[in-house]
Amino acid sequence: MSDSYDVEIDTKNAVMKVVESETNETTQVDNRPRIETDRLILRPFELSDEEAVFSICSEKEIAANTRTIPHPYPREQAAVWIKSQPEMWTAGKAAVFAVCLKSSGQLVGAVGLQIAEMDQNAELGYWVDKDHWGQGIATEASAAAVEFGFRTLELHKIHAHYMARNPASGRIMEKIGMTKEGFFPGHIRKWGQFHDVVFYGILKSDFENNRNLSSG
Repeated sequence: MSDSYDVEIDTKNAVMKVVESETNETTQVDNRPRIETDRLILRPFELSDEEAVFSICSEKEIAANTRTIPHPYPREQAAVWIKSQPEMWTAGKAAVFAVCLKSSGQLVGAVGLQIAEMDQNAELGYWVDKDHWGQGIATEASAAAVEFGFRTLELHKIHAHYMARNPASGRIMEKIGMTKEGFFPGHIRKWGQFHDVVFYGILKSDFENNRNLSSG
């Protein structure tokens, strides 16, 4: 889900608050977490988000900088994707959050961790509505997701990647404390063309050291 957003702020020190989700309409308890940061609420996706997801993912600029989002984006795919998330969370395979503005509740993106339980690591991915690029939203949401991964899920490592033609995404990874781990020429194929890929990562120990340095 990695994406291109030009960001201006560093949110390593943002306060993250994790709260439980409320009971859903079918009276089954939805135990997927909600995360609050200074400006954002990261919450579980709901079926009522279908139209917003379709609208954002239909933007060619979003699809162009992500690994799996197609263009054109099929309308029914939004609902299929949203419906898959509770099971993925319960199975310990993924934690996906709708990124919403705290001021208005508007859904402006997504951030998630694809979890490899056996290896105790996860891949970070994100996308943000192009109308909200350049506001530090991807950085703030990603920083919160990384903290959630280490503090709540007790992961050992979190990694991410981006297509080399999209260096803005790499700047996000650097701002949340990740370091470059590799460059893979012609590693993925998107829309009939092969693209170089850059890999970033961070260990829990490095995350904790960075937090200690920032607070010290």
